[in-house]
Amino acid sequence: MKRAQQNIIIKDLERKMVFLTGPRQVGKTSLALAISKGFEKSLYLNYDNISHRDIIHKADWLPDTKLLILDELHKMEGWKNFIKGVYDTKPAHQQILITGSARLEAFRQSGDSLAGRFFRHRLNPLSMAEIPGSTDKDLGSLLDRGGFPEPFLAESDDDANRWRLLYIDGLIRTDILDFEKIHDFRAIQLTLELLRLRVGSPVSWSSLARDVNCSPNTIKKYVGILEDLFIVFRVTPYNRNIARSLLKEPKIYFYDTGMVQGDEGIRLENLMAVSLLKHLNWIEDCEGKKSQLKTLRTKEKKEVDFAMIEDDEPKLIIEVKLSDTSVSPPLRYFHNKYGLKAAQVVKNIATERMDKGIQMRRASDFLKELTI
Repeated sequence: MKRAQQNIIIKDLERKMVFLTGPRQVGKTSLALAISKGFEKSLYLNYDNISHRDIIHKADWLPDTKLLILDELHKMEGWKNFIKGVYDTKPAHQQILITGSARLEAFRQSGDSLAGRFFRHRLNPLSMAEIPGSTDKDLGSLLDRGGFPEPFLAESDDDANRWRLLYIDGLIRTDILDFEKIHDFRAIQLTLELLRLRVGSPVSWSSLARDVNCSPNTIKKYVGILEDLFIVFRVTPYNRNIARSLLKEPKIYFYDTGMVQGDEGIRLENLMAVSLLKHLNWIEDCEGKKSQLKTLRTKEKKEVDFAMIEDDEPKLIIEVKLSDTSVSPPLRYFHNKYGLKAAQVVKNIATERMDKGIQMRRASDFLKELTI
């Protein structure tokens, strides 16, 4: 399946380096290799491969290489200075694609800034908008299996479940421990399992800390690691005062909807979250508009699931429902009080319509219309 970013990445490579980031096994290597087929001479090097690592350290690739693909380069000490030197001295014909499953920007090693030398692209799981001719059956598969290519395309649910068991085990035993030395392995594993049960609910650091038997600051550190590895992402309340917004309890969602332990309504909310995040990442990476996914919440507990923010302004507020077709009172409140464009997205709805200025949308159709 051709990924939506392929053509724009090829175009961006003509001008700068491209950093392609995203969750483990989301399809970054497959996309990079698909891009390489359009080049007369390309080279793929993975820093996790010992023989590849030696070539990288010595910069021993042939000078006539047209596309150089470096995977997991952020694991190399001093990688920023290294790649800056490579980019600044490369032949004019050579293009460079850097891929990684941990956020490249999460690594704060000392070194010269790479500002102005690269474009960033974030590859997210498959969505209704990216699946050619997607149907309600695909929506069901995304809810049950998630949008990672291998389980989504698996021949059976059993194969998808087997993939996920190995995926979670690999995340915990390899990726997390490679990313940062954890003194209490059991605690971060328990944190991950508890988050799977609390998707869509405001997360209390103190409550999680009591359940895991550690400090709230340790919980925040663990969740930060899970974020940096593209396992989870947080959605915080929208507030023009960013400092105040960060003090409020976030909601946590998973990049892999298949990891969510909850009913169909919770899994639908998670799928909506990751699909909206993917859409906003596209707007930011490809169109250069600052974009964020937020929630709306007042002190009186009026809450709307999501707010799509572009250039610090809410473009659309969204409430997600499995079957309820009556407009959510908080959605109505925010729409009327602040004049915000609003939509209630429902999986099981007979007819789409407008209800006093609020869109009542079918989930499958709404998801298909998002830009990737």
